Amino acid sequence: MRLVFALSIALTFAVPARAGVEVQEITSPGGIDAWLVEERSIPFVALELRFKGGGSLDAPGKRGATALMTHLLEEGAGDRDARAFARAAEGLAASFKFRISDDNISVSAKFLTENRDEAVALLRDALGNPRFDTDAIERVRAQVLSGIRSDLKDPDAIAGRTFDAMVFGDHPYGSNHDGTEHSVAALTRDDLAAAHRGAIARDRLFISAVGDISADELGQMLDILLGDLPENGAPMAASVTPSFSGGVHVTDFETPQSVVLFGQPGIGLDHPDFFPAYIIDTVLGGSGQESRLMREVREKRGLTYGVYTYTVDKDHADYMAGSVASANDRVAEAIAVIQDEWQKMRDRGITEQELEDAKTYLTGAYPLRFDGNGPIARIMANMQASDMQIDYIANRNDRINAVTLDEVNRVARELLDPKRLTFVVVGQPAGLSN
Repeated sequence: MRLVFALSIALTFAVPARAGVEVQEITSPGGIDAWLVEERSIPFVALELRFKGGGSLDAPGKRGATALMTHLLEEGAGDRDARAFARAAEGLAASFKFRISDDNISVSAKFLTENRDEAVALLRDALGNPRFDTDAIERVRAQVLSGIRSDLKDPDAIAGRTFDAMVFGDHPYGSNHDGTEHSVAALTRDDLAAAHRGAIARDRLFISAVGDISADELGQMLDILLGDLPENGAPMAASVTPSFSGGVHVTDFETPQSVVLFGQPGIGLDHPDFFPAYIIDTVLGGSGQESRLMREVREKRGLTYGVYTYTVDKDHADYMAGSVASANDRVAEAIAVIQDEWQKMRDRGITEQELEDAKTYLTGAYPLRFDGNGPIARIMANMQASDMQIDYIANRNDRINAVTLDEVNRVARELLDPKRLTFVVVGQPAGLSN
């Protein structure tokens, strides 16, 4: 109980909110690179690992294998079955979380300094020597299948699945990385072992650590934790050009409220016009209550509780997207307003006041993300996985503030494409059809 209490205190109070963090680049004696923020005030470390590839690594006919494998990493490893592994982590007051996305497997670990060696040994087993016991496979498979079946009745999930299939086709992005009922039911232990070999490898690994650990200590720890992993994993997925045909595409589903996803081609973080595009998105629909779409669709017309836009920067594709939900008899009007605002933004751009408000919103909110060891470690790992430079944290707000009105409005004319703005509607919308 003492250790659990100590960890809860560390999770709550470690590293006050700030963006002025000092990031070190380190290389272990064994050649493993990492980013480190040393914070000695609390005897606690947050460690983040990113293995690039994620669900897009699934072999043909094995959709869902990488996801199921990831869910099983804490279900027994080395000499410990699932229950023994959980007891060992609890006894050390250590926390391990394994997540999967289209592009990454994320590992989040938190542990106290006094238990560091034991916690690292436990995580080392989970990453390098998972058991894939039959009972654990069947238990987790049943959970995944239950989620897949539930999504078949969820209009939000149906919209996401339909949108992805339309935009990305046969590419792995075009289907859910959890797989289908058929594909998941057919997966064998050998399939999971193959997915593990393909995904958990050093050639796709990014690491960050924040807390009570020095550069030398971190290097030695990483060699112990990761030094025996395979050097190379499975080939990465190919790049894909998103297909946005424009117009409105309706999937009939009995519900009083239609769910809508919409999108068009976009640009990624590595594009020289990313920050002007980021401001465009913020003004259009990315700033919550202050955005144009929220004002026009919700406040003026009462068509929805919320409408949002966001930029999507995947490893193999970039696009702009958004979402809204509205009553079946009013969703056509909501879509028409969104289309109109998209056209206005392209033709007229934004005002000087909107630019200043967007800069204030984006730069003021940024330091609030740095509210503890764990969030800082996650931000740094995501930065590395996105090929961002180590000085991004320090200069990000300066780059936003340097954007001019002429730049934003030029990018609005070049980027926004009302003819390719594509809507997927799930529901029974009045006045809309394919």
